[in-house]
Amino acid sequence: MRAPGSGTSPIRSSAERQPVMARATHWLPALALLFGSAAIATEQPPLTDKPGNANRGRAVFLDRQRGHCLLCHQYSAVDEGFQGNIGPSLDGVGNQLSAAALRYRLVDSTRLNPQTVMPAYHRQGGFRDVAPAFRNRPVLTAQEIEDLIAFLRAGGS
Repeated sequence: MRAPGSGTSPIRSSAERQPVMARATHWLPALALLFGSAAIATEQPPLTDKPGNANRGRAVFLDRQRGHCLLCHQYSAVDEGFQGNIGPSLDGVGNQLSAAALRYRLVDSTRLNPQTVMPAYHRQGGFRDVAPAFRNRPVLTAQEIEDLIAFLRAGGS
């Protein structure tokens, strides 16, 4: 690299840029996670050995005490009057994302976006202001997560 003020061009050759670019690629996964890029692998293996059940998943999806997904999302596959608009529509999400990618989001969506308002449905710690009866307990069980994924992957049927 040329010395500053030498009167020559500050543009580096590709050989001079290579070490900088190589170091920058180590930061890309962290930056992508921070900004929610879909380019980085964000998948999680199944939480149980038992496959999910779409009928039970529908019940979790609609239940106001458990999933209550329609509070924030719209999903045309279910015929419910009020549907939220805080989160993105879930139409086609079961075809757009793998089961492992859905699971990753449901278990702890803050891994993709630390500022999200979506609950971390299967994280068991690190929460503030939780009633004693709910401390160190996930919102949804492992099986409920798998059932919800089955429901979304089945297109809501």
